[in-house]
Amino acid sequence: MGWLSDRLNSSIGKKIIMATTGLLLILFLIIHLANNLLLFLGPEIFNENVARLEAIKPLVRVIELVLLLIFVFHIYNALKLYFENKKAKPDKYAINANSENSTFYSRFMTISGIIILIFLVLHLATFWREFNFGIHPSGESHPFYAIIQNAFANPIISIFYLAAMIILGFHLNHAFQSAFQTFGWRHKKYTPLVEKLGTLIALIMTIGFGSIPVFFYLASLGGN
Repeated sequence: MGWLSDRLNSSIGKKIIMATTGLLLILFLIIHLANNLLLFLGPEIFNENVARLEAIKPLVRVIELVLLLIFVFHIYNALKLYFENKKAKPDKYAINANSENSTFYSRFMTISGIIILIFLVLHLATFWREFNFGIHPSGESHPFYAIIQNAFANPIISIFYLAAMIILGFHLNHAFQSAFQTFGWRHKKYTPLVEKLGTLIALIMTIGFGSIPVFFYLASLGGN
């Protein structure tokens, strides 16, 4: 299996892992967004949906573990590629040349990835604690809607979440297109379609997730 390890640890191997895990994470985001959009249908429907997931918690925990491993592989290979590229171009001239020849999205990927990671840790820590150990604000047995409603009534949380979703959109746009390039799926006829699809997915994720804090924050203002 040494050849496989060498292959995966090569530059192209790391890029293939990045592309594969990236596409899997995009698939997860699509499913996650579909579930989150149920918030707009009201507390009863959303709480029932989360309660159904609670009923299969062992399976959900396995899925969460798989997602964690995908995240770890994605981040680990991203950092290795970043430092390897930095080491390969240590002089100022090379760095400037790289800056001139790369796109804005490409240069922004490392920074946006770090910001998204920080957001993810804070996001999971906040909502996972509330869903599993927090004091339920509504006193209900399944107060999932109320937890989110109360969280996004806080302008700091809403602004931070919205800003993170905008950065996520930039990240996804380039990541989606780069994945197809890594796999060698470039064609003058289909590449423009892939680029448009990447932009569409990025917009859907940004607007979809970003609309949630905006909705709840504005609703909280109306409630006052």
